[in-house]
Amino acid sequence: MSLESKALLPGLLEEEAKCQFTRFTSEDALKLGLGIIDIAKTNFTRPITIDITLAGNQLFRYAMDGTSPDNSQWIQRKSNTVLRFRHSSFYMGQYCASQGVSFGQKYYVSETEYACHGGSFPLIIKNVGVVGTITVSGLAQQDDHNLVVKAITEHIKTQ
Repeated sequence: MSLESKALLPGLLEEEAKCQFTRFTSEDALKLGLGIIDIAKTNFTRPITIDITLAGNQLFRYAMDGTSPDNSQWIQRKSNTVLRFRHSSFYMGQYCASQGVSFGQKYYVSETEYACHGGSFPLIIKNVGVVGTITVSGLAQQDDHNLVVKAITEHIKTQ
């Protein structure tokens, strides 16, 4: 059992409670996606791939030079995790670590279809729930997660 993971869980749930939208449109996806790119270019040297999907409709997708199809596979697997469990992929990984079990063991899911590594965050509409995903791949998992949370937080301030 990881005590460090267990200590992170309340803060990760708090992020999910705070990072909720009152509405989300294609224009919001564009602004949020461009915001993620700006934050990434300012703070990191590694390339990333970004995906924002609402109700199964991909509203934004961008792959920086230097990314590969692997990044797209990670995005799909992390997004599947968020859509199934309704929590960020980072939360799910930390939750399993706090229980001392692997994700596959705990939930009997294939790791070729699901990934509990940071970078996918639920697109949540207040009083509605999870309606999509905002996902980044290319950095260390906690950096992927924090990048998405920072961009959402900044975007919500402008709504």
